[in-house]
Amino acid sequence: MENNWIFEEMKITITGATGFVGSNLQSYLKENYQTKSLSARYIPNQTFNIDGDAIIHLAGKAHDLQKVSDPATYYDANFELTKQLFDCFLVSDSSIFIFMSTVKAVADRVAGILTENEIPTPKTHYGIAKRQAEAYILSKELPKDKRVYILRPCMIHGPGNKGNLNLLYKLVCKGMPWPLGDFENKRSFLSIENLCFVVNELLDNENIESGIYNVSDDEALSTNELIAIVAQSIGKKHMILNIKSTWIKRVAKIGDTFRLPLTSERLQKLTENYLVSNDKIVKAMGKNLPINSRQGLINTFKSFKSI
Repeated sequence: MENNWIFEEMKITITGATGFVGSNLQSYLKENYQTKSLSARYIPNQTFNIDGDAIIHLAGKAHDLQKVSDPATYYDANFELTKQLFDCFLVSDSSIFIFMSTVKAVADRVAGILTENEIPTPKTHYGIAKRQAEAYILSKELPKDKRVYILRPCMIHGPGNKGNLNLLYKLVCKGMPWPLGDFENKRSFLSIENLCFVVNELLDNENIESGIYNVSDDEALSTNELIAIVAQSIGKKHMILNIKSTWIKRVAKIGDTFRLPLTSERLQKLTENYLVSNDKIVKAMGKNLPINSRQGLINTFKSFKSI
């Protein structure tokens, strides 16, 4: 999609602008910046005309929860395309490159709290491809007049995007009890408003150094707390059952054999710890995030009513 720049505001090009993050980001930035969409998918030996002041690269292939995608599509969309765009950025007049990576480029499971110092050991094709893109960007010598940011968001949510939170929302809406109350876990989330705020700061603040930054809300929450937040957002009571975790794990193993709804893998996803530190980006910005974890999730769950 080709647009001509008309005004003198900073000019931002966004790939993947029609997706959940891209559409929200365009709406967030439009008051202070001039934005346009760049349609980008991997084609061998192609080049891009990178104009304007900054490019925000969101386009790529998301993680396939059903595990039916051809692995090659992850490397084309998330690694090869990023290489092409970054090479074109380096020889362009554009001064800022923001690449939307993922915490999954570092780890599928986290022991403790994930920081930017963690040695990446991605396990999925999605995570490996994103990490390869990160490594390629970091391998290039950066001209002094350019800034490059690699963002690693955790689970992003916001109005209109149900994603993995849909199961919990439906369960509470139907008045069904949550049977996994005996599991104690904490997980980091990221409100789309906080993500947009961070991107805006990277565009606006020249003092933020190039590099890798985790992005998450300030407070991690347990699944039990999420159930309570869903109930609060829709004005319903909720019930949490503290069935012994050892029994639940036995049921999940039976599910592995007979392909029941609850399997060991699904149980692990529902009850795992995944804590992400945002200390580095908050310190670099010198500002607090605009919305807290609980309010962001309440806003998200309330929006589900209209979908």
